[in-house]
Amino acid sequence: MTEQTAAPTAAPEEPAAPAPEQELPSAGGEPAAAAEPVPATDVQAAEPVQVTDVQAAEPAPATEPVPAAGSVPATEPLAAPEQAFTVAEPVPAPKSSRRVLRAVARWTAAVLVLGGLGTGTALGITSMERTDVPGLATESDGRWDYPELSLPALPAGSPRPFNEANVAEIHHADLRKLLIPAPAGATADKKLTGGWVSTTQFVSEFRKDKRGELTQLLDDSALRHVAARGWTMPDGTRSKVYLLQFNSTAYAQGLRDDTYVSSTPGIPLDWPTDLQLDESWNAGGKVPETVVYAFGETKTGKGRIHEAYIQAGDTLALVIHSQQGKKIAEQIPFRQTLILQNQLLG
Repeated sequence: MTEQTAAPTAAPEEPAAPAPEQELPSAGGEPAAAAEPVPATDVQAAEPVQVTDVQAAEPAPATEPVPAAGSVPATEPLAAPEQAFTVAEPVPAPKSSRRVLRAVARWTAAVLVLGGLGTGTALGITSMERTDVPGLATESDGRWDYPELSLPALPAGSPRPFNEANVAEIHHADLRKLLIPAPAGATADKKLTGGWVSTTQFVSEFRKDKRGELTQLLDDSALRHVAARGWTMPDGTRSKVYLLQFNSTAYAQGLRDDTYVSSTPGIPLDWPTDLQLDESWNAGGKVPETVVYAFGETKTGKGRIHEAYIQAGDTLALVIHSQQGKKIAEQIPFRQTLILQNQLLG
């Protein structure tokens, strides 16, 4: 079927051979004469220039139709490559290619540099704390920066105070190691360094006219020893924590009852105003089997001073936060201290 459609009608007695696909197209004449003036290699080399440069620089007018393959003489197809070659000659391809390559190289280097900087910045940010990143710092809610807490080791075979095997609820650990440590930025109290203190030191926290009475109660309650730690924060807040350990849980509870610590703070501190039960304290963080009583200058606990007692087995704790002058003592760090100390005793 292909040979029948390819036979020319003008010379039936002598069929013409079909033109090879690799030769230039012609209207029907002999292709050999068309290939002599311009070698095939030149035409093929000029074709990319014709596509990229001629069409972009000088588009063909719309009024000049493109001749059909069967109506153009055999000599005309050679003119198009020559014209394309002469038009493309003022814009050399190598210079344009070099400019493009240089531009690509510059942009590639810029992308690599920016990518490296971005990666370094990302790694730097991920290794920083959130509060160290500008714009991402979380505003402090007033809590103090306490070190990581852990319970001290116990003597061999000794249970925790509220273990089922410890019916008497005795703290077998060294009481000094159950004291909460000072937070970051604190200045240690030279009298309350985390060691043992005398009964006289503890009693000095209360009003002078009540110190004799309290001393007698302590003598009658089989008090074993007292440990204490104090510090002052940069904002002027003074903190003191006392741990009193007795021979049994009954003696600890007896002193609490004898000093009327419940809905009232009992024996008042050496402070110009009386304190009231902090009704806003919800016992958050309270350890089971322990009791917490919190007090302040108002029913909401606000004021220049905060006081609290913790009853935990054979140990009674007193926590005091105060501010001198007219500045209000913050509730958040006080309650934070109270909760942490309660957990250490539990």
